[in-house]
Amino acid sequence: MNTAPGGPETLMLHEVPEPVPGPGEVRVQVVSCALNYPDVLIIDDRYQDKPQRPFSPGSEVAGIVDAVGADVVGIKIGDHVFGTTGNRGGMAQKVNLAACDCFALPPGFPFEEASTLLLTYGTSLYGLKNLARLQPGETLLVLGAAGGVGLAAVELGKAIGARVVAVASSQEKVDLAQRHGADVGLVCPRGPLDRDAARAFKDQLRTVCGSKGANVICDPVGGDYAEAALRVIAHGGRYLVIGFVAGIPKLPLNLVLLKACQLIGVLLGSFASQEPEAHRQNVHVLLALYRNGKIKPFISERFPLERGGEAMARLADRHAMGKVVITMR
Repeated sequence: MNTAPGGPETLMLHEVPEPVPGPGEVRVQVVSCALNYPDVLIIDDRYQDKPQRPFSPGSEVAGIVDAVGADVVGIKIGDHVFGTTGNRGGMAQKVNLAACDCFALPPGFPFEEASTLLLTYGTSLYGLKNLARLQPGETLLVLGAAGGVGLAAVELGKAIGARVVAVASSQEKVDLAQRHGADVGLVCPRGPLDRDAARAFKDQLRTVCGSKGANVICDPVGGDYAEAALRVIAHGGRYLVIGFVAGIPKLPLNLVLLKACQLIGVLLGSFASQEPEAHRQNVHVLLALYRNGKIKPFISERFPLERGGEAMARLADRHAMGKVVITMR
């Protein structure tokens, strides 16, 4: 639980009353909670959503329904489900979820993998399919390709039939992305980048993307890497703005004009709330891709609840690859 703004060291175990589901809610006995970089920002008051303290971070969970509120249809006690919590509450033994934010867990789908599906894969699929409309044969450039969103984008891009170029901060991370389907990989320099380093990085990107550039760029990183990537976008390309792990970039908009490209913000929460049926359809697409072996969540580390602060620190120092989960079993 987080009681004051700060880093992972502020997380402490607390006993609190068992939540009671209200109308339209179900209570879930959490089996697995997947962590995401926004969780790091939320506990330090650096995210747009600032929950009232005290609160437990954790945005996506999988578990077993053990109580059902009024007006809930289609979910019963004992059902295995996965869902999102609304940016808080997942790092707990039990949490209330809106029934409309829950999805039935298919038989044989592990709780841990289900808990990693909605935010990272959901964000990447929404960006690539609904917004960028990535096509087979196009070139997809993925920055931060070994992180949660990046690795999901690599797998989904390959499933769509794109040529996938993976960029990550170490050879180990690039190797992981290539094992998950990337056609070519590039180790990027450590930031911040001065002018010469940024120019050299741009030249490296141009080499691996090819003379026509990248048709779609998936960027959950930002920082000094964004402009270098934008400079190698193809004419009419689509640049997906997803996150700012390396900081919020300042981009010269004349590049957008000269490339006749699009900068597209990817905000999954708004999509899920404003277009719930389209979001649910995307979740079913993800489940089908999983069943067919096209995607496979990579969980690099598992931590018990009492080591939740340590787990969060792995995301904060940007050493984590794939997903980090909190397990209750």
